[in-house]
Amino acid sequence: MNDNNREIVEVMECMPYGLYIVGSTGEGGPNGMMGDWVTQVSFKPRLISAAIEIDAHTLANIRATGNFTLNFLSEGLEGMNLARQFAAPYKASKIGGPAALGVRSKLAPNAYRSSREGCPILHAAMAWLECRAIQFVPVGDHTLVIGQVTDGEMKSERTPLTSSYTGWTYSG
Repeated sequence: MNDNNREIVEVMECMPYGLYIVGSTGEGGPNGMMGDWVTQVSFKPRLISAAIEIDAHTLANIRATGNFTLNFLSEGLEGMNLARQFAAPYKASKIGGPAALGVRSKLAPNAYRSSREGCPILHAAMAWLECRAIQFVPVGDHTLVIGQVTDGEMKSERTPLTSSYTGWTYSG
């Protein structure tokens, strides 16, 4: 199969998904990244999965601590602006930027609190879940992290932000 087949690319780019901020913590402190390949995978126990690029700083944090949060964003300008802040990678060199640019603290301009396990929960999130990573499955250029939900809160009942609303394709 040719991965560059334009028809396949077009079809896969129109697949809708939610946009989340995956929170983690590690040696460098709390971190957040845009996560969009996220889904519930089990009711009993409550499990979710998140596909994260194998070289992501967040994946290293989750492997080290075993914990992460999912912050749900809401439709509208506030949710889109928040999502934009987390779309760029932690290290500028990952996308061809000069190594001299170092790392970006995407959480710095955003109000958040720490979960019981030290992962960020954004004040602007409409809802959040905290998860304990129970399995890491290598899948192509990503790792599927299966997490058991340990805590969470629905802060406001709004419509979640999705790629269909933003018009964006894969974000990371």
